[in-house]
Formats: sequence, structure tokens, C-alpha cells
Amino acid sequence: MKILLIGDIVGSPGRIAVKKIVPTLREKYGLDFVIANGENTAGGSGITPEIASELFSYNVDVITLGDHAWRQRKILDGIGDEKRLLRPANFPVGVPGRGSAVFYLPGGVRVGVINLEGRVFMPPLDCPFRRVAEEIDEIRGNSDVIVLDFHAEATSEKIAMGWYLDGRVSVVAGTHTHVQTSDERILPKGTAYITDIGMTGPFDSVLGRDVNSVIKRFLTQMPTRFQVASNDVRLCGVIAEVDPETGKAVSIERVEEAVSE
Repeated sequence: MKILLIGDIVGSPGRIAVKKIVPTLREKYGLDFVIANGENTAGGSGITPEIASELFSYNVDVITLGDHAWRQRKILDGIGDEKRLLRPANFPVGVPGRGSAVFYLPGGVRVGVINLEGRVFMPPLDCPFRRVAEEIDEIRGNSDVIVLDFHAEATSEKIAMGWYLDGRVSVVAGTHTHVQTSDERILPKGTAYITDIGMTGPFDSVLGRDVNSVIKRFLTQMPTRFQVASNDVRLCGVIAEVDPETGKAVSIERVEEAVSE
């Protein structure tokens, strides 16, 4: 089976990219499942129930989040009822939503998806390494394939997670930095790994935000409103092929597609 993982979707330009490109990729590659990180979809920070519904209508099967999960307060009312919308599993006990879920595909394949957030240069959450082991134990018996979106800043923490889970999950894909890395590989025990799958949004920008605003902030250190940029919109991510009989990855390929004018 083939799974598309889409990098951090930034604002309305990123959502437009998903709308225009995902159907083409589904047909071109024969995709079976699509996971998208949506924590920056609402004006560049957070997500709302309406935007989640919009992305689901664009053939996205699961949305994962990260450190901006709660930036839009409306999501607090909707996340508990939507199984397809995941927040990091290592958020403190008692917060709304869930950190993992299992999805049943036509033909009987069961895909488990886990969302985690890193701790290095990030908010001090529960240990992602210990928490992911608990999540795997909870869903392993009901999953043929397990995919992890590890939303983290530090390259070292992401790589360590890949090695920690090699052979225990099918895919470990990093998100959060908005810059796609070129280290995709199949680890020795069969786990597909990449440090960061990149950003879906405007590339004439600084991580999706207006260039001049960001430069002004660096020069002055004064509070500055970062508007979402608009030019050179692209979708970035990876396509991982996994054998559902073994749960091991067969291949992982980077994807970068521009929105045509």
C-alpha cells in the first residue's frame, strides 16, 4: 500500500495546494491513504473544525497537529468528536482529543496513526519516547501498518526516534521545521524514515510567512505581525510504500509539486 504524508500546511495557500494537487497524486501514484499535518492551516497558526472538514473534503484521510494545536480556541469544541483529527499523544493527561487512532481501509488493511511532539527546543511535554511505546502497545494488535508524525524541532531527537522505533512501526516522518530534508531511507529493520517532510504553502517566504515582516522582526526585535505569504505555492511530503503483510516499508520517496497557475 502507498501512503502520502503531507508537510505542514500553511494558511489558505497551503489548503489550495492540497485541494489542487492531492487528487492528481492519488491517481498518479495509486495512493491508498493520505495524512496531512494541519497545525498551521488557520491563518498560519492552528486549525478550526471548519478547516478540518475542508481538508477532509480534499481527500485527506487523517490530520495531525503539533505545538500550535490550541491556537484557535474553536478546535477545543470539535477535536474530541473527530477521530480523524489527532493531536500529539504526549500532551498532558486530560486534554481534549486523542494522540492515535486506527483506520480501516477498503480491502481490510488497518492503518494506525500516531502523532507526537518533541521536547528539544519545544514546550516541556511528556517524554515522547516513553509515550510512543505506550501508544504502539495500545494499537499494535489492531494495526497492520503504523505511521508516526513526529512534530519536533531538533534533528537529533527525530533521528533518535527513528532508530528507537525501527522495526516497531512502518513509517517515522518528521514535521515542524517547514524545510524538507533529503535523508529519506529505509532503516535496517524495515522502518521508512525522514527527518522532515517539509511545508505545503508559499515558498517565496520565510517558512510560509511574509519575508519583509520576518526580516523586520530580526532587525528590530519588536513585535511584528507575520502575514502568510502567497507566491510560489507548493505541496511537499513523502510517499511511503508499505507491505501490509509484514508492516515493513518497501520504499520512501520525497514529493514536491507546485500549484499551477
